[in-house]
Amino acid sequence: MKDEVRVFSPGTVSNVACGFDILGFPLESVGDEMVVRKTNEKGIKINNLSEHKLPLDISKNVASVSALALIDSLKPDCGFEIDIIKKIKPGSGIGSSGSSAAGCVFAINKLMDEPFTISDLIKFAMKGELISSVSEHADNIAPALLGGFVLVKSISPLEIIKIPSPDDLYCTVVHPQIELKTSYSRSILPNDISLIDATKQIANFGSLIHSLHVSDYDLIKTSLNDHLIEKHRSKLIPNFHEVKSAALNSRALGCSISGSGPSIFALSQGIDIAEAVGESMKKVYNETEIEFSTYVSKINDKGVKII
Repeated sequence: MKDEVRVFSPGTVSNVACGFDILGFPLESVGDEMVVRKTNEKGIKINNLSEHKLPLDISKNVASVSALALIDSLKPDCGFEIDIIKKIKPGSGIGSSGSSAAGCVFAINKLMDEPFTISDLIKFAMKGELISSVSEHADNIAPALLGGFVLVKSISPLEIIKIPSPDDLYCTVVHPQIELKTSYSRSILPNDISLIDATKQIANFGSLIHSLHVSDYDLIKTSLNDHLIEKHRSKLIPNFHEVKSAALNSRALGCSISGSGPSIFALSQGIDIAEAVGESMKKVYNETEIEFSTYVSKINDKGVKII
């Protein structure tokens, strides 16, 4: 049994346009790294080895809160020290907190010879997400741990369904360097929605799930439309509509907000189109004073992994 393990925990795109709070997938090209080691002293210690400011109070850090939930269940005769090498900026909209939570519990489970199932790990990591977004949800954590498209049917009881991903599906993400707290992005959403919009959303979500199963790219294109959330959260993202238009004009299948924003994602058929979409997104922000990052990634089918 190892005393130390290093893992890559991927960034994730959640909501996926019409799948608010219930659909997500992980990225291959961006994620956090974590080194977790056993210690003789019980409890949790966190080391921040990144440029981003993170809470070191173990009651306020998503990784340690997730780890404490696992430890409370397992009651091991050791403690754990966690080095966080955060490469996903907090508040980016590509699952920064979910990446830390998922990577931490995955690593500890490996060190303890895997006493827990993936479903168990998702439940532990959801306790960490609660610190970040003021609600327990799994549409970042479950994809990060399972890989591929993941449908969260229910969180109580936990029901997770892995959805097939077409072989030639790629994701482009642009991250304008502003921070949006998930808790604030949730607070601006309405409590009531129209029946007409709800019906459109349900139809799009159902057809998107079917299109992923049968690799129907045309159907993916007509399904990636959000009638409930995007119109509210897009107001918080500078140049959102210009970026979306540029992506669609470059033959993206669809484009919407990644998670709670401010990152914007687009899905494309093939790497060449995905890269062209990325260039068109860059052009929009190059004409502003906003700093930004872009990523082009295959859909990550493995999730968290040892490196």
